[in-house]
Amino acid sequence: MPRSPSPMPAEAGTSAAEAPVLIFLYFHKAIRAELEALHGAAVRLATERSGDVAALTERCRFFFNIYKHHCDAEDAVIFPALDIRVKNVAGTYSLEHKGESDLFSQLFALLQLDVQNDDSLRRELASCTGAIETCLSQHMSKEEEQVFPLLTKKFSCEEQADLVWQFLCSIPVNMMAEFLPWLSTSVSPDEYQDIRNCLYKVVPDEKLLQQVVFTWFEGKSTKEVAESFSGGNSAGDVQEQGEKHICSHQGSKLGSRNCAESNDGQVCMHPIDDILHWHNSIRMDLHDIADETRKVQQSGDFSDISAFNERLQFIADVCIYHSIAEDQVIFPAVDSELSFVKEHAEEERRFNNFRSLIQEIQMAGAKSTAVDFYSKLCSHADKILETIEKHFCNEESKVLPQARMLFSLEKQRELSYRSLCVMPLKLLERVLPWLVSKLSDKQASSFLQNMCLAASPSETALVTLFSGWACKARDKSNSGEYLCSTSGAVRCLLDDVHDMEKCRSFCPCALQTENGSRPGKRGKDAESFPGTNGTHCSQTVDIEATPCSKKPCCIPGLRVEGSNLGIGSLASAKSFRSLSYNFTAPSLYSSLFSWETDASLSCSDGISRPIDTIFKFHKAIRKDLEYLDVESGKLIDGDESCLRQFIGRFRLLWGLYRAHSNAEDEIVFPALESRETLHNVSHSYTLDHKQEEQLFEDISEVLLELSHLYDSKSHDQTEVNEAERKCPDSSNKVDWVRKYKELATKLQGMCKSIRVALTNHVHREELELWPLFDKHFSVEEQDKLVGRIIGSTGAEVLQSMLPWVTSALSQEEQNKMLDTWKQATKNTMFGEWLNEWWKGAPTSSDSSAVSSSAPADSHVQDKLDQNDQMFKPGWKDIFRMNQSELEAEVRKVSRDPTLDPRRKAYLIQNLMTSRWIAAQQKLPEPNSEECTDDARIPGCFPSYRDEENQIYGCEHYKRNCKLVAACCNKLFTCRFCHDKVSDHTMERKATQEMMCMACLKIQPVGPTCQTPSCNGLSMAKYYCSICKFFDDERTVYHCPFCNLCRLGKGLGVDFFHCMKCNCCLGMKLTEHKCREKGLETNCPICCDFLFTSSAAVRALPCGHFMHSACFQAYTCSHYTCPICCKSLGDMAVYFGMLDALLAAEELPEEYRDRCQDILCNDCERKGKCRFHWLYHKCGSCGSYNTRVIKTDTADCSTPN
Repeated sequence: MPRSPSPMPAEAGTSAAEAPVLIFLYFHKAIRAELEALHGAAVRLATERSGDVAALTERCRFFFNIYKHHCDAEDAVIFPALDIRVKNVAGTYSLEHKGESDLFSQLFALLQLDVQNDDSLRRELASCTGAIETCLSQHMSKEEEQVFPLLTKKFSCEEQADLVWQFLCSIPVNMMAEFLPWLSTSVSPDEYQDIRNCLYKVVPDEKLLQQVVFTWFEGKSTKEVAESFSGGNSAGDVQEQGEKHICSHQGSKLGSRNCAESNDGQVCMHPIDDILHWHNSIRMDLHDIADETRKVQQSGDFSDISAFNERLQFIADVCIYHSIAEDQVIFPAVDSELSFVKEHAEEERRFNNFRSLIQEIQMAGAKSTAVDFYSKLCSHADKILETIEKHFCNEESKVLPQARMLFSLEKQRELSYRSLCVMPLKLLERVLPWLVSKLSDKQASSFLQNMCLAASPSETALVTLFSGWACKARDKSNSGEYLCSTSGAVRCLLDDVHDMEKCRSFCPCALQTENGSRPGKRGKDAESFPGTNGTHCSQTVDIEATPCSKKPCCIPGLRVEGSNLGIGSLASAKSFRSLSYNFTAPSLYSSLFSWETDASLSCSDGISRPIDTIFKFHKAIRKDLEYLDVESGKLIDGDESCLRQFIGRFRLLWGLYRAHSNAEDEIVFPALESRETLHNVSHSYTLDHKQEEQLFEDISEVLLELSHLYDSKSHDQTEVNEAERKCPDSSNKVDWVRKYKELATKLQGMCKSIRVALTNHVHREELELWPLFDKHFSVEEQDKLVGRIIGSTGAEVLQSMLPWVTSALSQEEQNKMLDTWKQATKNTMFGEWLNEWWKGAPTSSDSSAVSSSAPADSHVQDKLDQNDQMFKPGWKDIFRMNQSELEAEVRKVSRDPTLDPRRKAYLIQNLMTSRWIAAQQKLPEPNSEECTDDARIPGCFPSYRDEENQIYGCEHYKRNCKLVAACCNKLFTCRFCHDKVSDHTMERKATQEMMCMACLKIQPVGPTCQTPSCNGLSMAKYYCSICKFFDDERTVYHCPFCNLCRLGKGLGVDFFHCMKCNCCLGMKLTEHKCREKGLETNCPICCDFLFTSSAAVRALPCGHFMHSACFQAYTCSHYTCPICCKSLGDMAVYFGMLDALLAAEELPEEYRDRCQDILCNDCERKGKCRFHWLYHKCGSCGSYNTRVIKTDTADCSTPN
């Protein structure tokens, strides 16, 4: 679990009242506490078998509803607003919400099984709740580290209050009634007061709205909340104001059953039939939409597409929430087996398709084929109408009759009211006027009366708000004013001017009518509701909106639509059931979710790209994560060998995942961030890597405890056996088993957590980041990135990584991956290294991809091994050759096109001098297999680096062995010792045998002595099996791309390998001027081959190289490159001295007017300068690094 606690406002130096978005920290604290309690209950159920599964299930469902709506509101309000101010941050977090929802689905599926009686299921349940706790805690920690600081930085205090208010208005009413009381009981008294102060600032300065919110938050009655808002008013005045707002009969309070007695004639016979009002209203609007699409098809004019889209979205929201209400409230009450889930899902799908089509039309614009689009538009509208009509008819014939028979009037009213409360406040503010506008006066009065009677006394303020909103959308009278829907049986809330004066403290809209200004802190709040004739009637909710008895209704609006935060009102094409409040969620094509469409467009063409190689690692990661998850569940019944095997596999995954994560953090993510449009896109994933590293460390600690537990068991086995003999009921074994089971259960949960966390992480990377490379990086740039990544990966890591990755891939995927790697490393010796250590390597689909740029010695050795027809004489053969045979071999070598020119020259020279060389050589001694006395091999004696202290080695290296040179079968401490006394070089990689200098025994080359008397004596601290290299003093690493051992800590530590230059460079030289295969040449000063030289090499500004020692000596008398003649550094000081020298020098008169044409070696431009015997200044760059190309005797006007 993430160990760092949530940074609370007190620690941050501010409070939620000062920075309203910090109220989300309290939400997170309550969520964490609930997660911890749920996981603790599941663990106790698994280890102690204590607890009730049914109670745990109910608690899980409650928490899921809370968290789900919290996430939905973030997706609908917070993240779109943030995305407008800061790009590339919010999308990742919305994507995480989807993964978290899937986790809960798995949890509830598990809870449906026989958990109470199955040990493995109980452990799985504990693992699942642990995984949920880990993922949600990590998600919230990342929000607190990245999102909340951005919100406080980019949004003013007022804007933050707007966001929090919209967030609260986005949560369904029934959840708000549970969420806020739950929150208030999850915090300390000081935090409770801070939340309360924040809510005072967030909720608009309208007493009725504050009554609604604080009734939820405090769990008090309406009267108690009203008294807390009284301020200068008496409690009685405030209560009177509250009562005046409530639909009443003869001034009685709403909710009293007197209302039912006095108005029986106006309440419908069956309140459940209010569902018919919803059905009929939806039908009317869908018919209007279908008619409008047909008009568009006929006229070809779709200029008002945005308004049409908004209206479609509104009716879609109504339909979907109505379906949710039926699924959650009506159908479970009528018949638990009754379900219209499939029909609701089909309606949702059709609405999504319809909306996507409209967005396609909007995006296509003038490029679209109008006739085709409009035809599809009509077809979609007709299908939606047909589907919903069929569905409504089924419900009206099957559900409503049962409800009328089964439930009392009071129960029917309750069901109807609870169905209404499934919607959030923001939608209800639009839906209620829309619904009432389609009803007759009698139907409207009945609907409102049922709503009033169904509400509990604590919901007085809420139902007052609902009734007021419902009054605001009646048809206009002849005078052009809106008529109140409650005229008649249910009187409006305010009957006279006196009442309205009293109401002003609750409803400042009356003041606005008089003064022309709104007292609330939010912007102007203009809303539009679909009318009955298919048009939109624009209404301003707080202005004199709905006269009742020729006086205005003064119920306040939420004031969320007038926000200037730029949050859109279109829903995404995601599932409405995953985003239950998505009429304000971002568009599918908005910047917030653009990566989702990119993913489907970018990766669906089947074309292999270089960057795909990096993401292939994800497949291997998933495979090993599955292994850890499954095998950890078996450890509880396993033995110590199973634990050791599990630890080994875990260590391998940890090491390789760390290498992969480091490569992303240090190379991949900076490359993405370097693109201007991709700033911030990777920050969330960097935070993921830190959290995942902590998860690995936590698992490692538990595995260490388990190992110690087994060690203690083995150590104390004798004592335990003795105790069991004396006391068969000894508790030692019982305690050991109990502790082992606890640790094994804990480990299983942690492995489940890390599997879920890492799987979701790599999935999001593939969905969000992978397509960005194809969009923003060329193939060449991707190749360079891949080369940079593997160029920072050491040989030991690659030797573990490559078999690990390829084992998870198909043969075709293996070939593609290796082709990509060989393409990225085409200038290096990677192919040679790969063939040397990995005999079972997958065959590349392109054999030409194998590197052909090895240095002369190793390259030819490889070729000789593959071609038996090529000249390959030994010393015996050369000794027997006569002159004509030697000449024939020289001609054969000269005609061989496969040989490198440098190697060819070397062979010809040695062949021509071979008779002399052979005369100087003794006949070869028999090899060690034929020799019974190892002392007969020349050099069979120890050598010392420090003879006084008896330290083995030579002047070049400290080591405990000598090598048998394959070329001459002699013993030498190192290749330099061999080359020093021989006329040929030693091929180190051909070495097969060595001699231990402690026992003087010849044996196969290896890291330790195999003679029993030496007890596994190490030949050196460092041993390379490829180079046959030993060193007991220095820090050395083998570069798989140079295929040589180099001094240093390793690739990715202090060096990296540049794939173009084909050389190892210090990490500080990440940005350098590349020169292809720049080191595969001789030093221009000493002519030693730079690539295999052990001396330090210096890169020159021009891109050439020479030994550092040679550079020091050469620059004592020269300042230009001996190869290209460019200056070796900044010569400004030296050239300034020459300027002063020439200014003081006076030429003879006959030379003063003469000019010379020059070529500058630095800027490579031609120009003219005044005559001089030695110094000639370039007129373009001011350099004196020039040469004369022509002397002109004409007069010269050049000032130089």
